[in-house]
Amino acid sequence: MSRHWVGKTADIEEMKSKIFKIAGIEFGLYQVRGSWYAWSNFCPHQGASICKGPVCGTRLPSLVYEYKYGMEEQILRCPWHGWEFDLTNGQLLVDSHTKLRGYPVEIDDGHLFVNLPK
Repeated sequence: MSRHWVGKTADIEEMKSKIFKIAGIEFGLYQVRGSWYAWSNFCPHQGASICKGPVCGTRLPSLVYEYKYGMEEQILRCPWHGWEFDLTNGQLLVDSHTKLRGYPVEIDDGHLFVNLPK
């Protein structure tokens, strides 16, 4: 893994993504409730630029005719087919075996670094 500087923490608003392409790897950087995540900009379903999708919430399991909405600002929805991924762990909500590829994020004195494969 190699460490790459991507900006300052103040440069990226919470729940807004910033897309980068470094060393041939395209990824989105997200801040979710004070934690930072970097996810590959590739949806495992059919290859959409997942990081161009909205950050939102989702319907939660509930009784028939009862609609509960939750996980506000924790879901990344694919812009092509609506697949929903948890921004905190990259998992597809309906299948725990499918997830986004993630890259470790480090913060050093207000500067953000992402570790990418060599």
